[in-house]
Amino acid sequence: MSRGYKSLKPGRGPSFMGGVGSVISIIFGIIWTAMAVQISAGAPGGIGSIFPLFGILFIVAGIVNAIYHFRNATSPERYSMMDITYSESEPDPLNEKYGRRSLSDGDASSESESASDLVRAGAGGERTPERPKGNRFCPYCGQAVAEDYRFCPSCGRDLPD
Repeated sequence: MSRGYKSLKPGRGPSFMGGVGSVISIIFGIIWTAMAVQISAGAPGGIGSIFPLFGILFIVAGIVNAIYHFRNATSPERYSMMDITYSESEPDPLNEKYGRRSLSDGDASSESESASDLVRAGAGGERTPERPKGNRFCPYCGQAVAEDYRFCPSCGRDLPD
C-alpha cells in the first residue's frame, strides 16, 4: 500500500462554470461601482466613497476567482480540492495543538486510533498497515463506499484492495 497521498480534484466543467460565475461577478462589480459613484457623488463626508468600494471588492474577487477557475479548467495540472494524507507524512498542526492525544502520547482516555496505527504481521514477520474496518472512501471521487465493494457506486472505478 502506498504511503503517499491521494488528491481529489474538481472536474473541468465545474471549474469552467466557476470561471463564468467569476466573470458575472466582475460585470456586477463594474455596474455596482458605476451606480454607487453616481448615486453617492453628493454625499457629505467620506460616506460617498464607501459604497463604490464594495464594487471594487467584487471586481478584485472576481478577477482572482476567474484566474483560479479558468486555469483549473484548462491546465493539465489542476489544483486539488482536498489531499488525503497519512498522519506520519503530514501531521495536522491544529490537531496537535487542540485535538485529543493518541494512546502513544500517554493519554489512555483516547477512544480512537488512527488508521496508520493499525498494523498486522505480514508474511516474513514484517509489519504492514491494516485497512480500518467499516466505511472507506473511493480515492478517485471521495464517495463513501462499503468495505466489501470492489467498484465505486458513484464513479464506477475499480477500488484498490
